[in-house]
Amino acid sequence: MKNADTGRRARLLASTVAALLLGVASAPSTYAGPAAQDCPAAEIFATDNTAIITDPDDPRLDTRLTRFGHEVRQVIRAHGARPGGSELLDGVFWSEELKQATYERSREFDVERVGRDGLHHIAGVVAKQYDQEAVLTFRCLPRTSPETDAVEIEVPGVRVSGLREALAADPEARDKLGGGSVTLDGRLVLVAPVDGLPLARRFTTALGADWDRAQVRYGDREFVTGAE
Repeated sequence: MKNADTGRRARLLASTVAALLLGVASAPSTYAGPAAQDCPAAEIFATDNTAIITDPDDPRLDTRLTRFGHEVRQVIRAHGARPGGSELLDGVFWSEELKQATYERSREFDVERVGRDGLHHIAGVVAKQYDQEAVLTFRCLPRTSPETDAVEIEVPGVRVSGLREALAADPEARDKLGGGSVTLDGRLVLVAPVDGLPLARRFTTALGADWDRAQVRYGDREFVTGAE
């Protein structure tokens, strides 16, 4: 994503929350739909923005990334996978370097008929093409899969301003979660390590969201750079 603040990117969930942001069986060269989970085979979380935005009212955050969305779908299709739906996200991430929140408009892309290696390759192409530090991917896998190392949490009833305030007030969430994203209709999206689920639940509850309405999906997350 941005070409700065690598530490923050390494803690993204993104979304991300977030990872966000799903599906190969044990053989990396094959693909399969996730078992018993309502999610696409995979997701890519990406943007074409390279600026560090610290003003939540910055007009660059109003972009709908329409052209970017079309182009990424073309990349997905050109590399043998099938693009699905795409959704705009408003990301809020904590910068330890700046000691404040930063903001980013991005898109989540559903990807079908793709395996681990294919997803990694597509994300690398997107990262390189749009000069991103890293692109987050999430593959939906069974909870018991040996590859499962992350959760994607989605819960309604969250505002971007509330996410910003909660991050500023919670040092543990800033350090371990890094940030998250909110859809245009107010759904929080976090992609976190499996062992971060209790913290994510506490953080989500502190935001005033109803954890009983949360969707939790298990899978594998990866931050893919354009250099790979």
